[in-house]
Amino acid sequence: MNDYEKRLTGTKRHYPFAEWQASGLEQYTEEACAAFAEVFDRLIEKLADLGEHAAETQKLAAFQKAVAALNTLNDEDESLIETGEREELCELCNLVATAAGIDWKKYGDGEGPASEWRDW
Repeated sequence: MNDYEKRLTGTKRHYPFAEWQASGLEQYTEEACAAFAEVFDRLIEKLADLGEHAAETQKLAAFQKAVAALNTLNDEDESLIETGEREELCELCNLVATAAGIDWKKYGDGEGPASEWRDW
């Protein structure tokens, strides 16, 4: 595993999903939290496959697909992404973007790439 892949994979330690599940809130089932983790796992895998020197537009397309998947999760159950979760998801997207070599402040009016496409 090269340094780029290590940086991307290292962002997984910031996943908030186990904490969400442990919160006791009924919407954060094991299945729901696993669905969130899967979205980010696929994003990280896609960015790793593209490689460190891929065009930023290609990397952003991976973020767009991930955010669309998060939008779908939210459409299925609007209680999954509330204010705190929205902030954590945006922060996680920004961490992944940084690991992928993207200046996240250039997107979403300075909020990061998730804010380019999110409905939540």
